[in-house]
Amino acid sequence: MKTHHLAGVSLALASCLSLSAPAQAAPQGAALPASHLAPQPSLDAERTPARKPLSAKDRAPTPSSLDHLRDHHSRDALRKPAAKTGAATLAACDTSIFTRNSGWALVDAIRGSTMECVNETFGFTGSNARSAFSEAQMRSVADGLRSYAASYPGNNSQGAANLVLYLRAGYYVQYYNAGDVGSYGPGLKTSLQGALDTLFNNANIFQNSDANGETLSEAVILIDSSVQNARYLWVVRRLLNDYSASWNSSWNMRNAANNSFTVLFRGHQETDFQQAVQSDSSTVYALSDFASRNWNLLGTGNAFLTKNASRELSRFLQYASLKPTVRPLVQGLTTRSSLNTPSGGIWVGLADMTDYYDAGNCNYYGNCNWKARTEAAILPLRKTCSPSLTLRAQSMTAAEQTSTCSSVVNQESYFHDKLQTNRQPVANDFNSSLELVVFDSPSDYEDYGGALFGMDTNNGGMYLEGDPAAAGNQARFVAYEADWLRPSFQVWNLNHEYTHYLDGRFDMYGDFSANMTTPTVWWSEGLAEHVAYCYLNQRYDAALSMAGSYTYTLNQLFDTDYGNQDRVYRWGYLAVSFMMERHRADVSTLLSFYRKGDWTGARSFLKSTIGSRYDAEFRSWLGTVNTNGVNCANGTPPANVAPTAGFTFSTSGLTANFTDTSTDPDGSVASWAWSFGDGSSSTVKNPSKTYAQAGTYTVTLTVKDNKGAASNPPKTQQVTVRVASNQAPVANFSCTATGLTLNCTDSSSDADGSVVSWAWTFGDGSSSTARNPSKTFAAAGTYTVTLTVKDNAGASSNPPKSQSFTVSTSTPNLCPGRSDQMSNGCVRAGLAGAAGDLRYYYIYVDKPNVQLSIQTSGGSGNADLYVNTQGWASPSSHNYRSTNSGNAETVVVPVYTPGYIYLTVSGKTAFSGLSLSTRY
Repeated sequence: MKTHHLAGVSLALASCLSLSAPAQAAPQGAALPASHLAPQPSLDAERTPARKPLSAKDRAPTPSSLDHLRDHHSRDALRKPAAKTGAATLAACDTSIFTRNSGWALVDAIRGSTMECVNETFGFTGSNARSAFSEAQMRSVADGLRSYAASYPGNNSQGAANLVLYLRAGYYVQYYNAGDVGSYGPGLKTSLQGALDTLFNNANIFQNSDANGETLSEAVILIDSSVQNARYLWVVRRLLNDYSASWNSSWNMRNAANNSFTVLFRGHQETDFQQAVQSDSSTVYALSDFASRNWNLLGTGNAFLTKNASRELSRFLQYASLKPTVRPLVQGLTTRSSLNTPSGGIWVGLADMTDYYDAGNCNYYGNCNWKARTEAAILPLRKTCSPSLTLRAQSMTAAEQTSTCSSVVNQESYFHDKLQTNRQPVANDFNSSLELVVFDSPSDYEDYGGALFGMDTNNGGMYLEGDPAAAGNQARFVAYEADWLRPSFQVWNLNHEYTHYLDGRFDMYGDFSANMTTPTVWWSEGLAEHVAYCYLNQRYDAALSMAGSYTYTLNQLFDTDYGNQDRVYRWGYLAVSFMMERHRADVSTLLSFYRKGDWTGARSFLKSTIGSRYDAEFRSWLGTVNTNGVNCANGTPPANVAPTAGFTFSTSGLTANFTDTSTDPDGSVASWAWSFGDGSSSTVKNPSKTYAQAGTYTVTLTVKDNKGAASNPPKTQQVTVRVASNQAPVANFSCTATGLTLNCTDSSSDADGSVVSWAWTFGDGSSSTARNPSKTFAAAGTYTVTLTVKDNAGASSNPPKSQSFTVSTSTPNLCPGRSDQMSNGCVRAGLAGAAGDLRYYYIYVDKPNVQLSIQTSGGSGNADLYVNTQGWASPSSHNYRSTNSGNAETVVVPVYTPGYIYLTVSGKTAFSGLSLSTRY
């Protein structure tokens, strides 16, 4: 199947669901080739968990946002919901307009609707599916799109995006419901091609605007849904080549560019695509250029673009005829990236891909033993929480490790009490231990999780059960820290996913595939929500507020599958909570079937024995539960554990800055009481205290948790503050000679204040008090330039800084060789660029033990200078930098052995007339 978009997430976990599944042939009668993955689903579709690890070949490009990793109730893992474009709201959406109209009446109904309303059609089945998406209906919509595409104005005012989304829905529904919809033939293909040809030949579809990006991003997805990947390769290349820094502020334009990687990812399954890319290597170069040109996006919220381009470039290694072209491009990106830097995701992604597509050549790429190297660098921490639980982490304090371990170890006792397991695993379950892997952030999770553990990462964390009946199988939960909650510490989705491990080991016989023999989603996800919320003693407002809508009967909920996030998680929680509270004996009977793998017996018990018997009672319970709350008493929560107070501090003069590091293993710290030892106090979490006089003070912190327990004992530390003595400034500068003129740039510093005055002497009797003076000498020669500076407290640099420079009447060396090549003593003049532009250069230093001076000067605007000794330099990858205001930048690099140095001029704003010089 094609990657479905994750929508369902939970209280403690966004989801345990995978975002990718093995390819499967299209149903009989479907128009799609059997090799092609299913069309991408709606804006809020679900996916079922993966049944086996995903290889590098099967892992899709990263989506355009990390929001799905941060929101308990994310709408979509790969795209945000479309903006409203009509007057109707989703609540007023009448989807019958799509089934009762045909021809141009259907086209007009779609155009007059909204993206949200059209999106509802992805769920059509049966007669609705056939009435909406028969080939005749789809051809009418495609012909309608073709008609309006010719005059497309660059926004959705004519409803073009609605029509494109409807066509996407049709391909999706027909793939999964071919028996209902009927087959699609060559007539639809011809109409669809005519529509997309007309749209993509309208220059307005490539306008750089967020309004246009809404339609463009949908149209790029439609390329893949309709299996036109080869025909529109030129569109992909244009998007990659057109992308510039000005696109970064538009979500829709970024998404359109990012969707092009999906067209490539899935295109490799089609014969015509394979032939097209092997006969024309321009797509390969477009990807390589895109990655190199947008290297500066690493470490930003748009880094996914550069990472996806790098991975999709390496996927072309599967073609023997292209390997001579692709290998050096991939090697160059690998060399330019490294672990534990913003480019780490590229390094491990390319290592994973080259290991799959070009195995045996790791020495060429320099990434042999990449997995062991990555785990050692990225997951260095290991802690045994209990005989059954091992914690591995990227970075945690000792207190954070203890808090994480305590939370799940205590939850285990709560689970066994609530489910009455007698701590007896189901038969043939050898998952006696769980490995909990915690990355530092969602970004790190996406960078490293998939490659290391064979999983998709378009989700909120994942429980990888494996085959519990296989000896040596290692169950694993891969998670990440919720970095957006810092300084508070939280492993995202910890307790929900740990419930899945316990449920799988003690309640559900066999592996996940066996568990899904009959519908068990209501139990699996509902129990994980119920246990997590009850254990944490938290109210599940998102679920409780839905109860009064009476959307489902209990009998209907027994049929839940992974198709709707509210039904899976919120209504699953309500169903399990009701059964645990009102019919605990029936739960025990149900578990007796689940624990021995009698799925037919369990299904019969739910649908025949219980059936609709409790529907009226369930409805009555729904009417009061939002007010009364869920009764969690069937399971004794562990006694509340008091929090542990802790803090760190730093001092500057008489001021002390305090940072709270307190933890609570079974809840959260809710209040802080500071005593500063001089009679003053504070209740701020991270206070700053300025003392009246120097001395040593006893500072005490007492904290309380969300259940009222106080830290005992409080945390006490001695804090010493003193009146700081002024430190003298340090003078420093560099100068560049051009003819008889010496341009000098100040780089002096003051550790505890600021430099306020400059006194220069130039060795010929002249002087200056300018900060960055320019001196023209009367005659050629070598002159000693001396700078003395003073700080804002009146202290002078001691000693002053002196350097000798030679000026002459000769003209500057204008740099031989390539346009990006520098040499000793050369100057490149007249450089210009836009804000965000990067101008790359390099120099080969042929002498050991020299000082390489790199300077920019002159012109207008503001350009910064970045230097890297390991690979191409950028704002996110460099060893040295100079980022003054204006264009006067200087970097001095000590060079101990001959080799290449890489330098980049980066437009902080637009700049022009700039000169770049190198000398050693």
